[in-house]
Amino acid sequence: CPIARCQLAFLLLLLDELRVPPARCALFDPAFSEREAAALRALGLCLLPENEEGKHGIEGAATLFYMVHCGKALYNNLLWSNWSPAALSKLVIIGNSFRGIEERLLSRILERDYSYIAKVLKGVEEVALPSHPRYLDTFNDTSVHWFPLDKLQGLSPEVWDFVEEPMYRDCEDLEIIRKGEE
Repeated sequence: CPIARCQLAFLLLLLDELRVPPARCALFDPAFSEREAAALRALGLCLLPENEEGKHGIEGAATLFYMVHCGKALYNNLLWSNWSPAALSKLVIIGNSFRGIEERLLSRILERDYSYIAKVLKGVEEVALPSHPRYLDTFNDTSVHWFPLDKLQGLSPEVWDFVEEPMYRDCEDLEIIRKGEE
C-alpha cells in the first residue's frame, strides 16, 4: 500500500484504540489536494484552516502529535510553542526519532537551526516503533516521544530561559513549507 495510506490507516487505528473521536483529530499538510482534504473530512477528521508551521500550542490539554516523516523544523516549532516543563510533559509525539536527528546532524547545526530539539534531548524518553519488513519505508526512523516532568524539571534552568521563536535564516535544508508558500 502507498506510504500515505498506510500512515493514515495507522492513525485511524490509533484513534480507535485510544477511543478518540475522529473529529478531535486535527490535521494539516500544505500538500493536501482538494480530493485528499475531502476524503479526510469524509472520515470525520478535522482539517486546520491554515499552515501553523508546527507552532501548535496544547493549551493545557494532554495532546498526541502524529508527525511521521515531518521536517525537523516542524518538531522544533512544536517544542518552541510548548516550551515549558508543564506543557511538554503533556505532549506525546509519534514521529522522526530525535536521537536519529541528533546522530545525523553536526551538533553545531542541530544547536543553531533546531535548538529546541537539541535542548530537550536530555528531557525526552523515546521508543522506536518496531520495524516490519513490509512497511520499512512507511515507519522507518519513527519513535514515540514523551517528556517526563521529573526529567524536564531536572534540566538546567537556563534551558527554559531562551524562548526566541525559531526563524531558520541560515538553514540550508529547511524541510517544511512555510506559511504563505503553499
